[in-house]
Amino acid sequence: MSEAGTEAGARDRSDDREDVRVLIVEDEQDVAELYSSTVEAEGYDVDVANSIGDASSMIDERYDIALLDRRLPDGHGEDLLAEIRDRGIDVRVGMVTAVEPDFDIVEMGFDLYVLKPLSQSDLLDAVERLETRSQYDDRLQRTASLASKRATLEAEKPREALERSDEYRKLTSRLDELDDELDRITDQLDTEDYRQLFEDIGA
Repeated sequence: MSEAGTEAGARDRSDDREDVRVLIVEDEQDVAELYSSTVEAEGYDVDVANSIGDASSMIDERYDIALLDRRLPDGHGEDLLAEIRDRGIDVRVGMVTAVEPDFDIVEMGFDLYVLKPLSQSDLLDAVERLETRSQYDDRLQRTASLASKRATLEAEKPREALERSDEYRKLTSRLDELDDELDRITDQLDTEDYRQLFEDIGA
């Protein structure tokens, strides 16, 4: 592709992303600014909240994506996540945190779990994956979320701990139950959608 063509493609993607609004919830000012500038440079519309209280008053249906830290000075990101789900706000949520995942994540309503420290490339990959998932229907969003939790636990926990965990067994059982539904769904997807779906859910 020519350089001009590459620039045109970048402009096209940027134009699309201007309609995607991201809320970053991060109390460390320098980290928040780095995340914000990185995501904004890709054409996304970004707001920042430095506390749970600020984020709670800001978050609503205007946002497509929220990136939440789990530990903030005035509360916990999982409490804000529970509030978002209780309020029925349709936003894809990524937990971006230094907190090592434990089996309690199985019941949390996030879509993606990303461990700090992360590179700018990792950050953008997370945002792009959440943007893609925002276009899934509820069933596919649920499946992608469960598969992300399974992949996170399998990456961070030893096999013996997984085998002892009731939460992990329930998680894998719920994913197994969705297999037949996914087989029917993927018959309706084009090649790119199919590839992206199974990249997201770890199949």
